[in-house]
Amino acid sequence: MLKLTARQEQILNLIKEAIENTGFPPTRAEIAAELGFKSANAAEEHLQALARKGAIEISPGTSRGIRLVGASVEQIPMPPPALMMSLPLVGRVAAGSPILAQEHVEATYSVDAAMFSARPDFLLKVKGWSMRDAGICDGDFLAVKKIDSAKNGQIVVARLGEEVTVKRYRKTGNMVELIPENPDFKVIQVSPDDEFALEGLAVGLMRSWH
Repeated sequence: MLKLTARQEQILNLIKEAIENTGFPPTRAEIAAELGFKSANAAEEHLQALARKGAIEISPGTSRGIRLVGASVEQIPMPPPALMMSLPLVGRVAAGSPILAQEHVEATYSVDAAMFSARPDFLLKVKGWSMRDAGICDGDFLAVKKIDSAKNGQIVVARLGEEVTVKRYRKTGNMVELIPENPDFKVIQVSPDDEFALEGLAVGLMRSWH
C-alpha cells in the first residue's frame, strides 16, 4: 500500500473521479480550483509528490498528462458480461465515405459502458498530436458518440472536406472554429461554404500502455 498524506489521497481520488466521469484527467488549474489552492503550482507540487511515490505518472509539457499507475486498458478489471458493449475501432477514414463504413473498421473491442461519460458508438484511432494538451495523444482510442450538433467547448470528431479531425468546437454566428489543444497547430476556420459535418462527440479515452 502507498503511504499518502490526506491531501495526496484527496488529489488522487479527484484524478480518479475525473477520469471515470469524463474520460480525461484534470488539469492543474482544475485541481487547484477544486481544492481551493491559490495557484496551479501548488497542485503541481502535490502531483510531483504522487509521482515520486509511484501513484501516478506525469507526461511533461501537457496540461492533462497524468496517468494512474496500473490503469492501462489491459489491466482494468473485467466487469460482468451484461455490462459490456462491443465497439468498432475506426482507423483511417477514406474521403467521402461514412466513418463507420466496414472498410474503416480495424477491430472490435468489448468494453465496459460505465467507463464513459455517455454511451459511445465507436472508437476512433487518434492520429497526430494536435490535441496533446487535452491529454489526447497519437495512437489513443477516442470513444465517440454520434451527434449532429455540439456545444461550444466540446471535443468533437468533425469532417472537413476530405479530412476527419479531432478538435475543440466553437461556433460564433455562422462561423465554426475547430480549435487544437497544441500551440504548434493553427485554429481551423470553417465557413458556411465549406464541406463540413460533425461525426461525433468525444465521451472518453482508452490508452494502451506498453
